[in-house]
Amino acid sequence: MAAQARKVNWFAIWVSVGLVVALALVAVLVVTLNNAANEPGEAPQASNIEAETGAILIGDGENRLDTYIDFMCPVCNQFEQAYGESIQGLVDDGTATLGIHPISILDRASQGSEYSTRSANAMYCVAVADADAALPFMQTMFANQPAEGTTGLTDEQIIEVAGSVGVTGIDTCVTEGTYADFVAEMTEETPVQPGQAGIATPTIAVNGEAISNSDLPEPAALASLFE
Repeated sequence: MAAQARKVNWFAIWVSVGLVVALALVAVLVVTLNNAANEPGEAPQASNIEAETGAILIGDGENRLDTYIDFMCPVCNQFEQAYGESIQGLVDDGTATLGIHPISILDRASQGSEYSTRSANAMYCVAVADADAALPFMQTMFANQPAEGTTGLTDEQIIEVAGSVGVTGIDTCVTEGTYADFVAEMTEETPVQPGQAGIATPTIAVNGEAISNSDLPEPAALASLFE
């Protein structure tokens, strides 16, 4: 009887050990998966891109004008058509450095194709490949903006837009969404405009401070923002 008891006890011990090992392995797996989920997405590496803010920098003026845009956002397109030329003038005459933040808040408006994320990712692909092509790419993307509620441009069409401004060799970056996670992270960092309850596009920041879109002067008087 004593021998029998000892045998059962050893069996129980090994079962307990096995359970402890299994639980430990599950805990390690959970921690590993959580860490992987929380790891920051691959950040675009280029001298014209701020790693901390995700801003794609245009020019080197003493003041700073930041724009947060979503390529599916029709108001962003309207803003570009109204203010784009004036902003370009401020960059060209050294008044301001433009920081473009391609973000994704309208993926829900592209029938599951995640057009906002895909197009923002593509702009980073272009900016890394050729700094001078970033602004023309943005302008051309808005010139070919799809309607909200559609699937948006395909990856192949976005690659064609990049090619039209002289950028090639970014196919894999676009189709694999190299910077998609980075776009998602930077989107969460978008400042909230005064009077708004959440993130909106376009959002404009002047020397680091977000302003209400209603406070924007007429395009010809845009320089007054820095007075």
